[in-house]
Amino acid sequence: MKFDEYQGKTIFITGAASGIGQAQAIAFVNQGANVLGMDLDETGLAATIKKTRDSTGKFITFTGDVTKENEISTAVKKANALFGPIRILLNTAGILDDYTPTLDTTEALWDRILAVNLKGTFLVTNQVLPQMLTQKHGVIINMASIAGLVAGGGGAAYTASKHAIIGYTKQLDHDYIRQGIRANAIAPGAIQTPMNAADFAGDGKMAQWVANETPAGRWAKPEEVASLTLFLASKQADYIHGTVMTIDGGWLEK
Repeated sequence: MKFDEYQGKTIFITGAASGIGQAQAIAFVNQGANVLGMDLDETGLAATIKKTRDSTGKFITFTGDVTKENEISTAVKKANALFGPIRILLNTAGILDDYTPTLDTTEALWDRILAVNLKGTFLVTNQVLPQMLTQKHGVIINMASIAGLVAGGGGAAYTASKHAIIGYTKQLDHDYIRQGIRANAIAPGAIQTPMNAADFAGDGKMAQWVANETPAGRWAKPEEVASLTLFLASKQADYIHGTVMTIDGGWLEK
């Protein structure tokens, strides 16, 4: 799948050290884009650098926290200085809550999940959106989850955060659509990433149960989500606004 339109475009990706974020970074750099990947995991970012070394685009990193406005600002300035205005923002950083129900969810856990998954998306968007408005064009793709549409995909905090991301995405698109902004969300189901490593631990019974419960009969690879992202960020998807694109192997059809 080739998208010539990404050649030389500046793309900002959070959560780029592993899993879906790393796959997105690799996919866009392979299309000739200039990508800044932000993550707290410096080792993981170094691994992404290695995987993009022979690509036609460029990949640079910023080790930082999406809950810290000053660190986001520094990362955005770095992307602007090296590559120019940001055209596409992928808010992919996120953390799980180990399926913790509300009575077992501490205030600290609740605050941490909401801070990374929801507040981080809000803070990064507000740092990047002004330059998109100046350009009168920008694409924002937020990482939701099937847990943003139904129960059972996470615990109380995670499910709440992903439902909120969907609402935020729809409002974001509604507020700025006439100013050239296009915002959508992706809602993955069972994707085999380091974040889900616990499901594959030991005899892997949990992973097998999830695969069996998925109509497609398997987990997806993060590269499949990255391929969807390439399309959703492209001109071919220009009329898709405020939408949640599920990629779940038929899970929600059950």
